[in-house]
Amino acid sequence: MTEPVVRIPDAKVALSTASVYPESTATAFEIAARLGYDGVEIMVWTDPVSQDIESLRRLSDYHGVPILAVHAPCLLITQRVWSTDPWVKLQRAKAAAEKLGASTVVVHPPFRWQRAYAREFVRGIWRMAGETDVRFAVENMYPWRYRDREMLAYAPDWDVTHDDYRHFTIDLSHTATARTDALGMVDRMGDRLAHIHLADGMGSNKDEHLVPGRGAQPCAELLERLAATGFDGNVVVEVNTRRAMSTAEREADLAEALAFTRLHLASPNTAVSPGSAASSGSAVSPGSAASPGSAASPNAAASPNAAASQDPAASPPSRSSSRSSSRSSSRRSSKPSSRGAVPGS
Repeated sequence: MTEPVVRIPDAKVALSTASVYPESTATAFEIAARLGYDGVEIMVWTDPVSQDIESLRRLSDYHGVPILAVHAPCLLITQRVWSTDPWVKLQRAKAAAEKLGASTVVVHPPFRWQRAYAREFVRGIWRMAGETDVRFAVENMYPWRYRDREMLAYAPDWDVTHDDYRHFTIDLSHTATARTDALGMVDRMGDRLAHIHLADGMGSNKDEHLVPGRGAQPCAELLERLAATGFDGNVVVEVNTRRAMSTAEREADLAEALAFTRLHLASPNTAVSPGSAASSGSAVSPGSAASPGSAASPNAAASPNAAASQDPAASPPSRSSSRSSSRSSSRRSSKPSSRGAVPGS
C-alpha cells in the first residue's frame, strides 16, 4: 500500500465573525459556508445577533456552519456588552459556548485599570476552567505604543506565557505588534496552546490583522509545525477587511486566507514517526479526493471556482503565486447584502 505523502491534522479552520466587519455576524456565516470554512468563531460585539444564543443557533443550523469558539466581549468598545462586570461576561461566554457546542472561550487578560479583576484573573480562570469542559484560552496581547512612548495596558501581563494558564490562544497579529518572537512564544506555551488566531503583521504600532502571507510573521511555519505535531485545536482566520472596496474584494481576501491556511496546514509524512502525536491527523495520498491540493481550496465543498488549486504533491507553487491564484478566482464569488457591526480586532 502506498504511503501517504502528507498528513493533515484534525484541526478545524474557522472564520472569526470579526473578519467581515463592517458586515454583520449573519454575513460571516454566509461567507464561511460559501467558502468552505469548517466553522466560525463568534466575536461577541455590539451587533445584537452576536449576543443572542438562539439567533446564533439558528444561523448555525441554517448555514450548516458549526460554532467552534466564542470570543468573550473584552475589548474597550464592548465594556458594556452582557455586563460591566468582567466575571459575568466570562460566565455568559461559558454558557453560550456550552449551549452552542463551542469548545473554546477566547479571553484577553484584563486592562491594567481593572485592578480587582486583574488581581484574581489567573486564579479565577483556573476556577472557571474547572467547572466546564469548555477551554478558556487566554490570548497574548501587546504593549500600546504612541510614537516613542509605550504603555503596558494589560495585567498581569500582555505576554500571557509569564503566567500560569491551562490553555492559551496565540494571535500572530499581536506578536507582530508586540515585536516578539512568535515561534518562541509558541514554544513557551507548549502543549497548552489550544487555539490559533491566524493573521499577519509588519510590526507597526497598530494591530494590523493582515491576511496571512502579507506580513512578516511566520504564519506558514507555524501551520506546518502544527501539522507535524498533530494539533487538534482550532485555527481561526481573524483578519481585517475594513479597507476592502467591495464585498467581493472582502470575500476574495477571506478566500485567500483560507487557501493559505489549508495549503500550509500539512506535514510531509517523512517528518512523522510511527506512533507520534501527529499520527492522529488524517493521512492523504497523492491524487486522493482529500489531497492537499483540494484541501488548499477554500471553496472545495461549495464552489467550482476554488481559490487555490495547487497540489503540493505535484510541483509546489510559490506562496506569492498561491495568493495571486486565490485572489483572482475568489473574486468571482457572489456576495451577501446584509451589513452590521463586528469588530476587526
